[in-house]
Amino acid sequence: MTDTLSRRASDVRVIGLISLAHGSSHFFHLILPPMFPWLMKDFAFTYAELGLLMSIFFVVSCVVQAASGFLVDRVGARPVLFSGVGLLVLTALLYSQSNGYPMLVIAAIIAGCGNGIFHPVDYTLINHKISPPNLPYAYSLHGVTGYLGWALAPAFMVAIAELADWRIAFLSAAALEAIVLFVLWLNKDELFDDVQKRHATTQASAEASNPGGLPVSAFAFLKLPAVWFCWLFFFFSMAATSGLQSFSPSALFKIYALPVSTGSYFLTLMSLGSVFGVLLGGYIAALVKASERVVTACLSVGMAMSLLMASGWMPIYTIVVLFIVLGTGLGIAAPSRDLMIRAATPLGVSGRVYGIVYSGIDLGAALGPLIFGIFMDANLPKLLFIGVAFFQLMIIFMAFRVANKTTGS
Repeated sequence: MTDTLSRRASDVRVIGLISLAHGSSHFFHLILPPMFPWLMKDFAFTYAELGLLMSIFFVVSCVVQAASGFLVDRVGARPVLFSGVGLLVLTALLYSQSNGYPMLVIAAIIAGCGNGIFHPVDYTLINHKISPPNLPYAYSLHGVTGYLGWALAPAFMVAIAELADWRIAFLSAAALEAIVLFVLWLNKDELFDDVQKRHATTQASAEASNPGGLPVSAFAFLKLPAVWFCWLFFFFSMAATSGLQSFSPSALFKIYALPVSTGSYFLTLMSLGSVFGVLLGGYIAALVKASERVVTACLSVGMAMSLLMASGWMPIYTIVVLFIVLGTGLGIAAPSRDLMIRAATPLGVSGRVYGIVYSGIDLGAALGPLIFGIFMDANLPKLLFIGVAFFQLMIIFMAFRVANKTTGS
């Protein structure tokens, strides 16, 4: 009984620290888009130029994420985590001092380097330090803090920019991330990752699957179809989400004449809906073993919400409900999604698998703002929501492909 309580307490401490870091990374996904109106006013940027900044951020993050998975498997998760959080602090400082587009590009590149480490780090620590019965709830809390980061960023940045200016908003974001780094450092022992033990697990797994003793390439996992279906799953998922996050306030202004600041708060409400959804989704994931069915049901609702917003005839007071329902559905699907990915991950190589798989998030997030920014410049705001619905349809298809490959059917 004592061992069980001690293990549970350890699980709570570890997932709390990991979730704090994860929430801060999602917060930094959205410190730049809410400042678009201020940057357009001061520097006369176009939507496409601002969308390109987000594309740069996520392309760099994609490359770093794929590479950092191998680094995590070699040196451990903790030093990589501290480096990533430190780079995010530097990013916000550079944003605050930007004097034109080139400096914003440099800051976006550094932001991508910092952001790219989080999923390989987080999921390596969760899968190796959290006891199996608590995994669905760990994934749930991890997802909750990600959505809380998304929810906090637009409200935080817009409020400070309106009270002071956009430079002070970025400085405030830097201070917040510095506090996160300090908390992680104070609790660094909880984040220790036994790399040698993981290497032994990898070796044992390789010997069991390769009794002939032939060398197994470190890249052998790339031959698994499920890994690439997982990659496509995340690619379409983040292409849809990043499009909404970057341009839905501006699209709502063009379609429904809603103020841009109001649209930013709608994003916050969508993320808060996702928080509730992830909490509920953790329990659903523990009960429902067919993860792909949970994902399908939730994203089908999301498709309907997106198409209703694209219609242009929804009463204004119902739009906030559509955003909340959309966010809730995305949240419910998240823990089932994570369990689905875990089932497709070979033993002992979680860092590199999660690095490759989650790099799909970054490439999707890179292309989403660029594509939808072009639509916005062409005065086609309804295509934002239609495109989101299409991407959600593709996610459903990939979920079933992952499930089929994992079960061998």
